[in-house]
Amino acid sequence: MKKFILFITLLTQFHNLYAQEPTTENTEKSVWTKGGTFTFLLNQSAFENWIAGGVSNVSGTVGVNYDFNYLKDVWSWDNKIIASFGVTKIKDQDIQKSDDRLEWNSVLGKKAQGYWYYSAFLNFKTQFTDDLDSDTEGPTKFLSPGYLQIGPGMLWKKSDNLKVNIAPATLKLIVVDKELTLPENAYFGVEEGKSSRMEFGASIGAYYKFDLMKNISMENILNLYTNYLEDPQNVDLDYTMNLVMNINKYISTTLAYQTIYDDNAFEGLQTRQVFGLGINYNF
Repeated sequence: MKKFILFITLLTQFHNLYAQEPTTENTEKSVWTKGGTFTFLLNQSAFENWIAGGVSNVSGTVGVNYDFNYLKDVWSWDNKIIASFGVTKIKDQDIQKSDDRLEWNSVLGKKAQGYWYYSAFLNFKTQFTDDLDSDTEGPTKFLSPGYLQIGPGMLWKKSDNLKVNIAPATLKLIVVDKELTLPENAYFGVEEGKSSRMEFGASIGAYYKFDLMKNISMENILNLYTNYLEDPQNVDLDYTMNLVMNINKYISTTLAYQTIYDDNAFEGLQTRQVFGLGINYNF
């Protein structure tokens, strides 16, 4: 949790440093577009002598979704940082994680023709902490696993809210803590006793955000990857949908859904859903 608070503080300072308007006499339109949302979601259920049954619980999630994009002449540079951390407390049980995510997506593009750009992309993702349950020692912690993808490609960008990047020559690095005792078949593709795994394949990243109706927006983030060197038919998938229903400037109802398929981590679909009443702060 301390790492998440430190990350939020650094991000806020970064925004304060760079979000100020130029003070020159001939002020030009800023080449930077910056903006983000800080969200706090709270869910709670309470039962006392409830014959039908039920267990009291409370959960909370804090998150940041921040974009800083550059556009000038033939150059485009899009960046998105997503960070979230959530916990759940069920009566008579230890606190458990309900969400833990840190991701940075960056795409640099140079105009080719029309909506097309020559591009180079970077994707980094990990989590902040290990399992908070004192009775278990999970296989994950900060930078274990950590995923890094980089590669050249072509970017199709109609707007900041609609774009697709295709990278047919992508390097992927997976790092883990080799000292961790991990369950069988859960070493994220890294051989036992080693700390990293290198892959080479193709990647597609797509982003689409639109308004379903007034005060209701849907954000879609899709990442696909296939490893040329091993089981190329097994395409890794990471899809996130964020549905935000604004009640007013500061309060909203939020539904987040994420599904992941990565046969090196788990042979099946991983899914996550978070729904709750949120307090938002735009910056």
